[in-house]
Amino acid sequence: MVNQSGLEDQALAHLKYLCGIKPNRRTGSPGNREAAAYLASRFQELGYEVDQSSFETLDYQSAGAALTGLPTDIEIHTSPYSPACDATAELIGVSSLDELAAADAAGKVLLLRGEICAEQLMPKNFVFYNPELHQKIIAVLEEKQPAGLITATSDSPGAAGALSPFPLLVDGDFEIPSAYCSETAGRQIAEHLGREVRLEIRSQRQPAMAANVIASRPGKSPRKITFMAHFDTYENTPGAVDNASGVIILLLAADLLAEVQPALSLEIIAFNGEDHYSAGGQMDYLQRYGQGLSEIELAVNIDGVGFQEGPSAYSFYGCSLEREEKVRSVFKGTSSLTEGEAWYSGDHMIFVQNQVPCLALTSSRMPELLTTVIHTERDLPELVSTDQLAEAAAALAELVRTLS
Repeated sequence: MVNQSGLEDQALAHLKYLCGIKPNRRTGSPGNREAAAYLASRFQELGYEVDQSSFETLDYQSAGAALTGLPTDIEIHTSPYSPACDATAELIGVSSLDELAAADAAGKVLLLRGEICAEQLMPKNFVFYNPELHQKIIAVLEEKQPAGLITATSDSPGAAGALSPFPLLVDGDFEIPSAYCSETAGRQIAEHLGREVRLEIRSQRQPAMAANVIASRPGKSPRKITFMAHFDTYENTPGAVDNASGVIILLLAADLLAEVQPALSLEIIAFNGEDHYSAGGQMDYLQRYGQGLSEIELAVNIDGVGFQEGPSAYSFYGCSLEREEKVRSVFKGTSSLTEGEAWYSGDHMIFVQNQVPCLALTSSRMPELLTTVIHTERDLPELVSTDQLAEAAAALAELVRTLS
């Protein structure tokens, strides 16, 4: 019988530790490496074989940004991974791709606002999802070669988490210096087009190393069940719901299964880089483990589970009807897991795209979380229900036994 209170105590201890790492768990940062070492040691203590092979990544530091030469001070922020700059030039502005294509922007400080800033642009080399419009905007910007960019973005981001304003560009492969500001600030800046201004971005890109933490336990068959959750965070967030809660469920389930010898093998992936522009952990996994994808019976992604307001929701991708019914039969005995809508922006998608049957768990309130909490300093441990984490871990352990 599962000791629910014991699991909750473990969950709380893990939550306090992971969310207490300073300054955050940003991929490539010292805090990120501390989190990886913590997870690896916990899995090793439970008797799992652990792969913590490193991959190259990019970290950055920022000391702020400033726009001067205007009658009033206007707050701007450094875009993550932006190169540094100190440019004095004419200020010009555009609000659409057509205007950008017609602009004489070379060597100038370019303000982007309006429809061209409607949603965060995917990084130029992101391979999993990259809309044609995003690619065109980046290509034209690179062709125009402004001295620097200021992007005025919406106060209701959603697609970029709950950041307000949000950075239009989060891309270490994009070489034009970039800062961002609110729509209100953008309107104020636009009143002074044609004026000579000075744009300073004080930042530094830092080559770094990072690693996934992959724990495995062989079964009687080489075919396996794969559990996954990402442990990295966005800048300046404790990352409790996104996604300390997910990797805590991995640790709890690993503990529950430590003495079990199921027919199927078990692979547990703590991914590093879901919130990083390069998705380095996912790319590294596919490069080193991609040939084994066909051996996966079921891949389960956990991201955003345990939000205290409302149950968690699970959804299926490419599963047989028989497999779906087995999952439902296990989860129906829980009070905090309910079947919900499919979502397509998590780590499970690299498996779905390779025809691996998948199950994804997230909060049933994720649309709300994306506009109020995710990627911000408000993503605190107090938002997480440890009893939900314990129940999800117990259900996943039971699922392993059932499928084996």
